[in-house]
Amino acid sequence: MGNETDCITLNKINKFFGDKQVLKDVSFSIPYGCIFGLLGPSGCGKTTTVKIIAGISESTSGETFVLDEKMPQLSLMNEIGYMAQSDALYLMLSAADNLEFFAAVYGMKKIQYKKRILEVMELVNLGDDLNKPVYAYSGGMRRRLSLAMAILHNPKVLILDEPTVGIDPLLRQDIWKELYGMSENGVTILVTTHIMDEALKCHRLAMMRKGVLIAQGTPEELQNNIGAVSLEEAFIHYGGSDHED
Repeated sequence: MGNETDCITLNKINKFFGDKQVLKDVSFSIPYGCIFGLLGPSGCGKTTTVKIIAGISESTSGETFVLDEKMPQLSLMNEIGYMAQSDALYLMLSAADNLEFFAAVYGMKKIQYKKRILEVMELVNLGDDLNKPVYAYSGGMRRRLSLAMAILHNPKVLILDEPTVGIDPLLRQDIWKELYGMSENGVTILVTTHIMDEALKCHRLAMMRKGVLIAQGTPEELQNNIGAVSLEEAFIHYGGSDHED
């Protein structure tokens, strides 16, 4: 069972695709209001893990709890914001139409979402591009619109898969400032990344390689425990070198 202090709990999660095992006994828990980073190279199992937490995929064995409910749980969909690695946008529609469509899916009232759409678009610095068709957006703009959609319904849990890929450094700072603000308001945030300086911004981290968690703790603990001068050095020490796909 989950518990009162943790928003997300994974207990011995295994996942097979056919006879290929992509997650091996993955266990961790994330306290309420924590920004938790899942750090590892492409292909190490981060996306599979977050899809199980978001209820999009099911583990082969093991238990996942979110907000004290066993996943997957349809009734929790409105409490979770999920930003996938590939942008799920309707390219022929404007950003406003995309956001209104999702607001309706989340059951938001028109009076609520009209105001909220303007807020989230300002936040990701797309206020001037609200009525532009998404096919005219650059890759970075599409990432930012995907983030706006993930936070549109004020979810209690926010799951971001490689959220700042292709986003310029200044805007990345703004986005992190917003994530800290949300976490202070009790939102639990899970971020996957392979970028070390982004991992350093997380309150807690789990390092992952080949479907296995190799270390977890605060970024400081992970470095100090072994006297590493950088997170990268710590990652290699814990067995996280070698690129995977």
